[in-house]
Amino acid sequence: MIAACAGVVGFLLWPFIPALELIDGRSGRVVFCARVQRGEEFVLSFVHSVNKRPVYDTLRAEADHLVIVRSRFDSFGAGMPEASTPEGTLTIAEDGWLEWTVNRPVPEITVRVGWVAEHTLHIKGREIRLADLAEPGKPLTMFVRKIRMVDLFKGRCIP
Repeated sequence: MIAACAGVVGFLLWPFIPALELIDGRSGRVVFCARVQRGEEFVLSFVHSVNKRPVYDTLRAEADHLVIVRSRFDSFGAGMPEASTPEGTLTIAEDGWLEWTVNRPVPEITVRVGWVAEHTLHIKGREIRLADLAEPGKPLTMFVRKIRMVDLFKGRCIP
């Protein structure tokens, strides 16, 4: 009986479920959490600061890191790739959008929430405006880590 209870407690409290978390860069507080599967992709969109056109960055969750997969945009602007390089490949998609494919693994991504950029996380059929999670100008850091089953039961993380 004690072993069974210990097993249940261990199941609830042992961090083994991969999740994407967004952390307030100043306080360290988790402001968003979503359960993810290894290889699952999601998108961070924003409005480019110079040309005022949308950019869609596709990211992928891996076991203990993120991968910047590609960026989609419909016009060139400051800081946007203009040709293929050893770092990435620029192609024109069938719909006419430009795609910059990099497949770059990173431990985390920090976004300074924009005043007019409309940073939005598109994950699990939801759209989460980063300005609803942190004040514009503040940093949010996203990364993959393992969470506890109890965090899902308490609603701290979307399934």
